[in-house]
Amino acid sequence: MIQVAHDVRGIKGLCVITSKVFGDNRGWFMETYNQRDFNEAGINITFVQDNQSKSVKGVLRGLHFQKNFPQAKLVRVIKGAVFDVAVDLRKDSATFGKWHGEILTDEGKKQFLIPRGFAHGFLVLTDEAEFCYKCDELYHPNDEGGIIYNDPDINITWPEIDSPLILSDKDTKWPTLKELKLS
Repeated sequence: MIQVAHDVRGIKGLCVITSKVFGDNRGWFMETYNQRDFNEAGINITFVQDNQSKSVKGVLRGLHFQKNFPQAKLVRVIKGAVFDVAVDLRKDSATFGKWHGEILTDEGKKQFLIPRGFAHGFLVLTDEAEFCYKCDELYHPNDEGGIIYNDPDINITWPEIDSPLILSDKDTKWPTLKELKLS
């Protein structure tokens, strides 16, 4: 059983998904993915790869995408909290260059569905976070693209944290959206 908020902030395809949580004195249980429920909610994606990462507070990963083999992603946090961001890179979209961010936490148990054609990134808000995501296309290392996280035209409002940002070397060198050559 899921509840789906479709087209979040008017951006076609972005969805926030809440699963029913069953709890008792032993703890809790929830289904994080059920193909039938997703299909009934209008989400018809076949996932082919699951990923998991662990990061410390202040880590900012992204904004990443694959150029020729785009991926839809279903993301969630299983420990801690992150600010998760999707940026619309679909050139023919009315919301091209627009972004949406969701705070995802292990306690909130929300999931964020990011369709193909988006850049994706997240900032870790807690001392540590574990992040899981399903992808509908395999990862192709030579196909990776990115946009600098602080692109002034996209103007993402990243939460302020009491820790310095930690970025990979490549994430400090991505172009802006204006500089990016999208085919």
